[in-house]
Formats: sequence, C-alpha cells, structure tokens
Amino acid sequence: MKQYKDTLRALQIELVKLQRHSIASNHRIMVIIEGRDAAGKDGVIKRIVEHLSPRETRVVALGKPTARDEASWYFQRYVPYLPAFGEFVIFNRSWYNRAGVERVMGFCSEAEYQQFFRMVAPFEHMLIDSGTQLRKYFLDIDKEEQQARLLAREQDPLSNWKISPIDREAQSNWGLYSQARNDMLRRSHNDISPWMIVRANNKKAARINLIKDLLSSLDYADKDEKLLHADSNLIQRYNEDMLESGFLH
Repeated sequence: MKQYKDTLRALQIELVKLQRHSIASNHRIMVIIEGRDAAGKDGVIKRIVEHLSPRETRVVALGKPTARDEASWYFQRYVPYLPAFGEFVIFNRSWYNRAGVERVMGFCSEAEYQQFFRMVAPFEHMLIDSGTQLRKYFLDIDKEEQQARLLAREQDPLSNWKISPIDREAQSNWGLYSQARNDMLRRSHNDISPWMIVRANNKKAARINLIKDLLSSLDYADKDEKLLHADSNLIQRYNEDMLESGFLH
C-alpha cells in the first residue's frame, strides 16, 4: 500500500508538471478512457485529475442523448467539450459509445453503426492535425472480476448510484460486449490514433501503469523518465494478436 501511494504521488507530481507545461505552451490534451462496466474508469480518472487545476481540467461524462442530439450529426454533441489551448480534457466514455453500448443494446441502426466507423478515424485525425494530443485507453477486466465489482457496487450505499439498467445486463451480454469491443479495436486502431489496452483486474496496478504510459507519451519540461516505465504485461499498444493470445478477456 505504501509503495502504491508513494508511486502515485510521484506520478501526480509529474501530471502537475505536464499541466504547467501544457498551459504555458498552449497545448490541447485529450484522453479517452473506455472499458467494460466496472472496469475502473472512474478510479483512474479521479487519480489523474486529483491535483490538477480545475480551471484547465475537465472530465466529460455525457448522459443519455437528448432529442436534439439524436437529430444532429453523431459527433456534434462531443465537439463543445473538446479541449481549447492549455486545457486537459478526459472523456469518461466517448463517441465510442456507438461501437459499444449502442451496438449491443440496439440503440443505433446498422447504418449508423457502419457510418460511425467510416467517420471516426477521419474525425480523430482532423483533431490531431489541428494540434490536439489525443490518447485512447481501453480498460479490460475478466467476467468474474466484473461480476464481483458490480455486486460490491450494488451493496455499497456510496456507489450504488452508479448501477444502471444497462450495468445490470453487462454479465448476460458479456459475449456481445466482447465482440463489439473486438470489432471496435480492430476497426478504429491505427498508427495516428492508436488504442492502448490496460489489463485492469488489479485496479491499483492499472491506474499506475496507465498514468505512466500517458506521461511517457507526452512531452513536458523536467520529465522524470526513470519513473515512467510501464509494465508491458499490464499495458500494451493494441494489436490483433491480442484477440487470440488471451491478453484481452
């Protein structure tokens, strides 16, 4: 526990350095955190933003689309939340909802689903070409770990507000979510906007290694390189071999 706390504190100091450099340099940083229900998205985001400036840091977790959202271009509802100069924005789920929850639960049509994949890479590449530093992480847990976490969440009065009807179907739809995830990674991973896969059965190790990878991938002054070596057994750049090797659950 002490080692975890000490390492986390050192990484949070690095995050403050990163933000100070980002603000001074007018950088735009955007991080997408995706993953199965109860994969630990909230926890890692909390540790990333804990000591950052609230003026230049935003966490975006959009709710159910409004009628206007549904009548608009799919990506349009996300555009107002993109980072401006000096801002650090984390999306707790993102436009990849269309490739995950919406696909599995039937909230989008087949035509909308296919259109999403035709547009997502050009959309992200346009953001990157305009100067946004985009990073994408998928947190992966196994079925047993998800079941245990969902049960613990439901029994905890401080976190049972997180349980939704969709969460309650996560276990019964496990196979469908696996297929949707595999299709999403296969069709949206590319050299310009790649996916990083985080094995997240161990929450603390997942947090530490995701933050290390994020920091190591970005330039900022006075970086402590020795601190930022992530464990390749827990975090790797996506490749199709993962679908057969067991790296992904």
